[in-house]
Amino acid sequence: MSALNLISLQGLIFSDGWRVPSGGEREVLNPADGSRVGTIGLGDPTDVDRACAVALDAQRQWGLSPATHRKQVLLAAAAALAEARAEVVSTLITETGSTRGKAEQEITKSLDELTAAASLTEHPTGELLPHDSPGTLSMARRIPVGVVGVISPWNAPLLLAMRSVAPALALGNAVVLKPDPKAALSGGWVIARIFERAGLPSGVLHVVPGGPETGEALVTDPRVPVISFTGSSAAGRRVGAAAGALIKRAVLELGGNNPVLVLDDADLDAAVNNAAWGSFLHQGQICMATGRHLVHESLADAYVEKITAKAEALRVGDPADPTVNIGPLITEEQAARVEKIVNEAVSAGARLVSGGVRTGTFFTPTVLADVDPTSPAFTEEIFGPVIAVTPFTDDDHAVALANSSEYGLSAAVHTRDFARGLAVADRIRAGMVHVNGQTINDAAHIPMGGLGGSGNGGRHGGHWNLDEFTHWQWVTASPTAPTYPI
Repeated sequence: MSALNLISLQGLIFSDGWRVPSGGEREVLNPADGSRVGTIGLGDPTDVDRACAVALDAQRQWGLSPATHRKQVLLAAAAALAEARAEVVSTLITETGSTRGKAEQEITKSLDELTAAASLTEHPTGELLPHDSPGTLSMARRIPVGVVGVISPWNAPLLLAMRSVAPALALGNAVVLKPDPKAALSGGWVIARIFERAGLPSGVLHVVPGGPETGEALVTDPRVPVISFTGSSAAGRRVGAAAGALIKRAVLELGGNNPVLVLDDADLDAAVNNAAWGSFLHQGQICMATGRHLVHESLADAYVEKITAKAEALRVGDPADPTVNIGPLITEEQAARVEKIVNEAVSAGARLVSGGVRTGTFFTPTVLADVDPTSPAFTEEIFGPVIAVTPFTDDDHAVALANSSEYGLSAAVHTRDFARGLAVADRIRAGMVHVNGQTINDAAHIPMGGLGGSGNGGRHGGHWNLDEFTHWQWVTASPTAPTYPI
């Protein structure tokens, strides 16, 4: 199989062919050095309108296609992605600043999403129900919703798009995907190409890169009954409000400010190892990244010392270098925002133990100690390589601090007492909690989603995808029509 030719993208992608984009073009730049990666076409509401019309028509036949056929297409897409792995790794590195390890992990998890979605085609899709009339068949069955709109972010663009695209297609829906323009190659073009090679019928999948106006057109299009959105909490609120006004289903996977709770009996070295990984993977630009390090006051000084040593041992530089641990942030604006939050925390009394230096898009791994719960470093999703340590006095205090955030995506608890860890986990308001683990945990078969500012409780993964991408329909069939007294 030939390469995907990812840098050759010059227009707007539709699965039924190319056309000149209505919204102009945008150069894709490498965040590490500003070099040109490629050019993408940008869609506008006109393009969304056309995509939705074609998708609605194509979905009818795709939704009636045999489950075995849909399964074969999903598995063929996985094979196409696996064969193009080296090229996609390179694209993730140059387009998003991913380190090689993060890029490899993203592809592995995207392959898992494809194979798990393929298995959805074999999942039971209905129930037989009792009926008062003898001989009448009564059943509840799941049917495709029709056209699913997917709006995906730039930080893990392939995985976070595939998490919705693959199960939606597997369950018989058509998809209109709007990737973030900052990552439209790895988050859009790759997906379009692998499904094209897998034999997905024309018109079933559309990729329309674009900005907020394009996303709004997708959310409000009357032919799209379900929107799956992954992104910031602020943008998610707007998507949810618009979808709610139109009585649409919105699946919202939003931001996080995820705590790790290090109890007084924790294995300190294990806690530091897990927490550092949770904070520094992909420069902290992950919704599940560990934002708040809540540490028992008796361990706080030792914890800060050990995690600072971890931070200072990390190598910052070109993510294409396999020895580099920390690459660039996605834009200079994002790096400046992280710098501002760190400076505000120091002004509010936090100790800058290490790091805090910005050079263009790069930000050194940073450790802040004695962070006050009112500081932006505690209350906001930083989305950068920053560790904010706040001490607590007892388990009640730790749980109160953990639950004081508007976010509720992921959390971790470290303790040598298994039962104590579970008891603390029971009290944490989050969609996911890991005892003696770290906050960046997901898999294709688990219920992935958050609470509060982190989402509306929607769940990606496994059979939970059926709740998001199908409708229930009641069907009865009688051998003869009943007679009514009228």
